[in-house]
Amino acid sequence: MHHAAFAAPAPGNAPARPALAMLGVNIMVFMATLDMSIVNVALPTLTKDLDTDFATIQWVILSYILVIASLLLVISRLGDMRDKRRIFTTGLVLFSLASLCCGLAPNVSWLIAFRAGQGVGAAMTQSLGMAIITEIAPPASRGRALGFIGATVAMGLMLGPPLGGIVIGLAGWRSIFLLNLPLGVLALSVVRRYMPALPPHKTSERFDWPGSGLACLTLGSYCLGMTMAQKAGFAAPAAQALLGLSVAGLAAFVTVERRVAAPMLDLRLFANAQISLSLAMSVLVFVTGASGFIMPFYLETAQGRSVTEMGLLMMILPASMAVTAPLAGSLSDRFGTRVIRIVGLIILWGGSMALGTLKLHTPWWGYLLRSLPVGLGIGIFQAPNNTTIMGEMPRGRLGVGSGLANYARVFGQSTGLSLVGTLFASLVLVQAGGTAREDLASAPPAALAAGVAGVYHCLAGLLLVAIVLAVWAWWLDRRRRPITPGHALH
Repeated sequence: MHHAAFAAPAPGNAPARPALAMLGVNIMVFMATLDMSIVNVALPTLTKDLDTDFATIQWVILSYILVIASLLLVISRLGDMRDKRRIFTTGLVLFSLASLCCGLAPNVSWLIAFRAGQGVGAAMTQSLGMAIITEIAPPASRGRALGFIGATVAMGLMLGPPLGGIVIGLAGWRSIFLLNLPLGVLALSVVRRYMPALPPHKTSERFDWPGSGLACLTLGSYCLGMTMAQKAGFAAPAAQALLGLSVAGLAAFVTVERRVAAPMLDLRLFANAQISLSLAMSVLVFVTGASGFIMPFYLETAQGRSVTEMGLLMMILPASMAVTAPLAGSLSDRFGTRVIRIVGLIILWGGSMALGTLKLHTPWWGYLLRSLPVGLGIGIFQAPNNTTIMGEMPRGRLGVGSGLANYARVFGQSTGLSLVGTLFASLVLVQAGGTAREDLASAPPAALAAGVAGVYHCLAGLLLVAIVLAVWAWWLDRRRRPITPGHALH
């Protein structure tokens, strides 16, 4: 019997095959998002083992994120014009091979180059993951399916630092990349065997090369400019030049997209308030999610815990999200997405307020209790929010919808890394009475603890904005029609 992977889905296909195909997608999405965060805790080890400095080693993270940010929307548009399964499979193979090369890299320059290769593979899969699941999942369980992928994304991002700490302690830094090989082989075998062909709904559209080039220029310049600002301040000429270039690129992109017959990003999509508000909320939530990289300064540097102990404590976030995200997806299938999304944001806001009360000598269980609502809140919010975005997208624009949802996350992360990093450094500087920006590790422990608490108070303010947007979206939806079970996707 032929495999469903090589033919369009037929009515007689076994019902388990879409579920298995979605499992393959989730494995790849997990690897791609995990590798965005797992390297964070390896930076001190990499600096020492590869005999380099902190400014250089940051490019191990930057090369990966910048490539993903630059390519997400481009590849998501290609996914609406070509077979999504073929693009996804190619990206999976490329990512796995680049992971092997990272694990064998002889020096820091090669590691940075191979991480960029990983970024290309990650962009090819991340940009289409939600579009594939939206297309192959039965409509009645689409929210639950997107709940699982939302949990996978959040777990990959949040599980990276704790898992990295444990694995590096046991087997060294190369193991964090080599972990992807068995997972990549498993995902590839599942996808090739069980995922149906996913041809485009329209085959006559032309690809928007000018728009794609401007999108890469705009997003790459923005992310790189924000990174430069984090290291040297927003007054640095390089940061200002790059951010200025991103603004000019955005203006040119909007002009081009309004004029071409088949735009890469149909700007009319943003006239849908549910899409625009959902993307804005996602950005704010992932600005908050990007704050996890400061926790090692609190748990390890300030409190003196071991890397392994720190890793175990930070497991509370992914564990709580793993429980709530699929549940939130199922509830959104039954009761609609709007109210559940508001509940998630309120719980996340409460967690941020709680983390704002951290003190230097807060016990381990006090940290866990404060972190738990953050994981619960993100898990509850993410699935119904993605369900809203994908449900509002026209059928021929699912790839772009998936790319936008993923870019909102990457945009929130890159902005959040810079914002949180600058805020944290400034707060610690004030508390320490003049400690150098570059030497946070030598700041007094009490100053580090106060800096972490201050950051979360500020993030709670951002989350209040997200709650207002969620209530506004709910009100607009009530005006459009009464909310009834099963109508959340329309």
